Amino acid sequence: MKQSDRYKIGWEKLKEIDGEAGVKVFNSLKDISPDLGKFTIEYAFGDIYTRDGLDLKSKEIAVVAALTAMGTAQPQLKVHINGALNTGSSINEIKEVILQMSGYSGFPSCINGMNALKEVLHDRKENGVDDAIGKSPTETEKKDRLKTGEEELSKLDRLQVDRLKDAFNHFSPELVKFILEYGYGDLFSRDSLSKKHRQIATVAALTALGNAQSQLKFHINAGMNIGLTKENIEDIMLLMTVYSGFPSAINGINILKEVVNERNGD
Repeated sequence: MKQSDRYKIGWEKLKEIDGEAGVKVFNSLKDISPDLGKFTIEYAFGDIYTRDGLDLKSKEIAVVAALTAMGTAQPQLKVHINGALNTGSSINEIKEVILQMSGYSGFPSCINGMNALKEVLHDRKENGVDDAIGKSPTETEKKDRLKTGEEELSKLDRLQVDRLKDAFNHFSPELVKFILEYGYGDLFSRDSLSKKHRQIATVAALTALGNAQSQLKFHINAGMNIGLTKENIEDIMLLMTVYSGFPSAINGINILKEVVNERNGD
């Protein structure tokens, strides 16, 4: 098989990100579908991963979030947990990404993700890799989790707390309370993962899941409110063509277009 330039570039990128774990996946396809291996190298790593809209650390955080949320690709999640560690994420940052998914895809997917992380860390340690633990979340007693949640959500969008209450307080005030207390008071207030990386993880997961368009629109807006660019978010969507398919990416791009047009007053 003659190797294209895309293939050569993709192969080097695969080795840079996923190392031996990625090479094993490629080699496992040789006897059943070498074309799938070729397309994976050329498209996923040659075309998509070489784009510069997001740095490699952010890309792998997005992929770990999406695969955790989807819950259907445990072997690939382990490969990309390896990739996240290889591209600069600490153990605690990956824990935070997985933990955050409890709010978007539920506790079972989060538990499975943590178990995958534990297996990856065990294997890396057995191979002599000493990964950085990273910053532990600051442990402070929250006397008022609801107030903390309101403050955290307001950092993303100063009007969203009122919108949430207007939408649901008359019908299910408990939902509002639990979203604010757990989703934002307990999870988003933790300081061992940056706010930008939290939004990258959330946008990736919601795009991959494809079943919460209004929430995806909010988090795209929120990400832009705290400094993510159109190009950053476009790169997340294009990355999701690899992991959740073109339909989910098309839907995500359409929502991004809506957000950009509304922010520009069009």
